Amino acid sequence: MKILDIIDGVFPISSAIKNAYISFAEMTCSAVAVVTDQVRDGERVVGFGFHSNGRYDQQGILRSRMIKRLNQAGAEEFMNAEGTNVDPFKAWQVMMANEKPGGHGERSVAVGTLDMAMWDLAAKLEGKPLYKMLAEQYRDGISDDSVYVYAAGGYYYPDKGIKGLTEEMQGYLDLGYDTIKIKIGGASLSEDCQRIEAVIALLDSGQKLAVDANGRFDLAMALEYVQALNQYELKWFEEPGDPLDFKLLAEVAAASLNPIATGENLFSMQDARNLIRYGGLQADRDILQVDPALSYGLVEYLRFLGILTDSGWSHRSCIPHGGHQFALHLTAGLGLGGNESYPGLFFPFGGFADDAVIKEGRIALAKEPGIGIEQKKELMKLYRRMLTENGW
Repeated sequence: MKILDIIDGVFPISSAIKNAYISFAEMTCSAVAVVTDQVRDGERVVGFGFHSNGRYDQQGILRSRMIKRLNQAGAEEFMNAEGTNVDPFKAWQVMMANEKPGGHGERSVAVGTLDMAMWDLAAKLEGKPLYKMLAEQYRDGISDDSVYVYAAGGYYYPDKGIKGLTEEMQGYLDLGYDTIKIKIGGASLSEDCQRIEAVIALLDSGQKLAVDANGRFDLAMALEYVQALNQYELKWFEEPGDPLDFKLLAEVAAASLNPIATGENLFSMQDARNLIRYGGLQADRDILQVDPALSYGLVEYLRFLGILTDSGWSHRSCIPHGGHQFALHLTAGLGLGGNESYPGLFFPFGGFADDAVIKEGRIALAKEPGIGIEQKKELMKLYRRMLTENGW
């Protein structure tokens, strides 16, 4: 097997929405394709990758460092011993050659984007969905055939009041989700409580609401919100303060009657380890949302899972951020607790296969090789255009 090309493109995923911290009006995304000389069922085998929403495109780092290093190394340096498949662990080492420790931010997103493509390619060349391949490697072949998913939305839209919010949330419930999430911190506490109460009024027995502050609060405001939120039975209270302020997090977690969820803005094993050590979270209650596509990919995420095990945490405490197919396969293959979903947002990268059905808050896994990007028609149009423009 030979790798013929590694290409990248930048695409808009803009939307007229805001959370408590940022607007998504100019959001972009990097996509990559690893092109091989292999053909399956009349189609050239290509590994596809992209990164999650919330971080801008990584074209500069991809072209000047990560893709450049892979090309200079030559594919034989990141192939398996038989030369029949890529080895994502070796590819990761090539990408990270000559990189100093620390500085986990944009670099981790670029590596995570390429890492996704390498795992997609590896699974395709084995002729298996990625979750099955991971289950064979790490769980004695045991995989989850369906995954818990929740619907993330409830952003602050221009001219969209409580009526629009409740219509949006009811739409997610009608799709089959039993957990829905809204943003807080972008309005006053009293207005946010009105939003929360309006959504809770929609819920039936067994359905839950989570809230997300996107790291907006200082300690005083975070504790003020905790006291207000304690009157509700929430699925979780997400990112109350800056993701690296573990002292704030520990105080909030101690005061909260609801579970705390955080981690989507931690981009390395070391930062996630410090979260476990110093964040004051409870292993039997709280949720870890580290996103592999933003944090150096699955290679690094496996190191994080090792830290969890050594610290007495279950993999089921992990519900990755991102709402994409890669995290869905990791959840099913590695026995994580669930996956985020953004119905109708961050098109065409967000979401799952076009024919996916949510039933009682769960989604069944597809059987096609790789991570299933080919089962998203509009996303494949984007990738085919990118390949064609580069001579493929």
